[in-house]
Amino acid sequence: MNEVLKCIKERRTTRKFKPEQIKDEELQMIVEAGLFAPSGENYQPWHFTVVQNKELLDEMNFETKEVFKKSDNEAYRRVGNNEKFMPSYNAPTVIIVSGNKESEYTEADCAAATQNMLLAAHSLGVASCWAAAVTVAFNGEKNEYFRDKLNIPDNYTPFYAVLLGYSDNTPSKAPKRKENTVNYMK
Repeated sequence: MNEVLKCIKERRTTRKFKPEQIKDEELQMIVEAGLFAPSGENYQPWHFTVVQNKELLDEMNFETKEVFKKSDNEAYRRVGNNEKFMPSYNAPTVIIVSGNKESEYTEADCAAATQNMLLAAHSLGVASCWAAAVTVAFNGEKNEYFRDKLNIPDNYTPFYAVLLGYSDNTPSKAPKRKENTVNYMK
């Protein structure tokens, strides 16, 4: 099977990471894969912030849970009050994917960059998780504090987080794909 297709079919989300930090070479290749994602009009509206500082990640996890606790959504409040829930799942590396508000296709472009990084990570033996919850910290009272601390440009919105590390569990098999989701008109 083609290596790219194999990687797409085999990649699974990991939510249990070893504390060991990923190698700098792996990180650079993963980030580069994100930079080479397609984007509308080749605008490349993304900005990546790599966080490997555990204290800062713990602070972001705490703030995310605080925002969840105050949510109108009951499910989010339950998550925020769950002592065991850790938004970053203790991944040693987190990449915040932010998008330029001026681009018409920013969110889709950032999603493409995120997917590229997830696939690159898998191809390198690095486990990953696409997590929007981590960016909820930017919806709370400490929004400006985190934006300043992480040097996120003023006109950028944090959309997603890519959690990276080495898996501390056995990946599950792919669930069966839904049927009747493709129409062919020839």
